[in-house]
Amino acid sequence: MNQIRQPSRREAPQASAGAADAPPFAASSLCAFIETLGMASWQKTLQESSAPPVASGDSAPVRRRRKAARPSELVAAALGLFVERGFAATRLDDVAARAGVSKGTLYLYFDSKEALFKSVVEESLVPALAAAEQWLAQYEGSATDSVRELLVGWWVLLGETPLAGMPKLIIAEAGNFPELAKFYHERVIVRGRALMRTVLERGIARGEFRPLDIEIAIDVIFSPILMLLIWRHSMVGMCGYDYAPATYLETHMNLLINGLCADSRTGTAGASAAEGRA
Repeated sequence: MNQIRQPSRREAPQASAGAADAPPFAASSLCAFIETLGMASWQKTLQESSAPPVASGDSAPVRRRRKAARPSELVAAALGLFVERGFAATRLDDVAARAGVSKGTLYLYFDSKEALFKSVVEESLVPALAAAEQWLAQYEGSATDSVRELLVGWWVLLGETPLAGMPKLIIAEAGNFPELAKFYHERVIVRGRALMRTVLERGIARGEFRPLDIEIAIDVIFSPILMLLIWRHSMVGMCGYDYAPATYLETHMNLLINGLCADSRTGTAGASAAEGRA
């Protein structure tokens, strides 16, 4: 079973003194699976989105490589600006400048900010979801391990990249750009919920998890992680402290797994509490 030990680089100031010496995030079989598909290369581009790529010399091969990479560079630049400034405040001129190209070059690939936003989703989040679906279809481990794999894998692949700012971006801009919010919901949220729904249904069918309202459980599972992301992209700079993601996620998963598992005492107590609220 995967254990998370290493806080991220933006560790909370009050973290324990020995945290820096702890081993890194445990290897996730989901992450390893995605790497075998060659689908994790976009992470490097996303991490470098704050600065335009620099070509060495003026050779034709370099120019050809840059031309082939330009759509990804533009998408990465757009993501960085969307997260920093918001969708409405981001200008295409600024996206082009960050990617190191002219605005005319940008229009060769994308005709609008909306097209850029959709490409961010299609080129990064959607492939990761598709790989997770493929991984889950052939995964033979326990439902408990599946939950851990999905949450750890999601954080390692997305939570430590600029994509971590997407939930705050969507929440902030949904009212002004409902079509983009709908697109994000259909392409990302629906598929993410379906992954967790499959895991919970398996766990209940196998007797690993106690019976529960699956749709509400999905919200309860994802909400703390969304809160962590929103906090780190909004309040952390004003409040003077941050949460160590490794500690936060480990705490969340311990509480989650203990609540899900079909222990006779937990199951009885959970059922009684639910009946009392009803």
